[in-house]
Amino acid sequence: MTTLMVIAHAPLASALRSCAAHVFPDEGESILVLDVEAGQSPDAVLEAAQLVLGAHAPALILTDIFGATPANTASKLADGNRCKVLAGVNLPMLLRALTYRNEPLDVLLEKAMTGGAQGILPVDLTTPQKQAKRAHDPREHHYQQ
Repeated sequence: MTTLMVIAHAPLASALRSCAAHVFPDEGESILVLDVEAGQSPDAVLEAAQLVLGAHAPALILTDIFGATPANTASKLADGNRCKVLAGVNLPMLLRALTYRNEPLDVLLEKAMTGGAQGILPVDLTTPQKQAKRAHDPREHHYQQ
């Protein structure tokens, strides 16, 4: 089973783990997290990340913003084989990763990336989710109740 770790600006990593635990109560605590505090030096973040990750492999590390300290730290942990990194973490990505964590690391990375991208949708406030849009009739008034 692949280890999942989230490294993100505080308090995002812990918040994502809490949300995942809400959906998957038995899995939430298995997610390793590192919240990067403002003002933490990159060296201190790397040291903390190494301690949290330890010898857990294979591992998929999800991080928030490419090019920021969390992602730069994660990239130093990655070896391209037993530890890979995916930037742009969101809750759908994390939930998809939890769902497919028994798959090989390359497959897991693809599933997580797809889940994250597919979780980004425009929400039309006048159309209930997953229902076809009706043609607009200017005589109809839609009020939220």
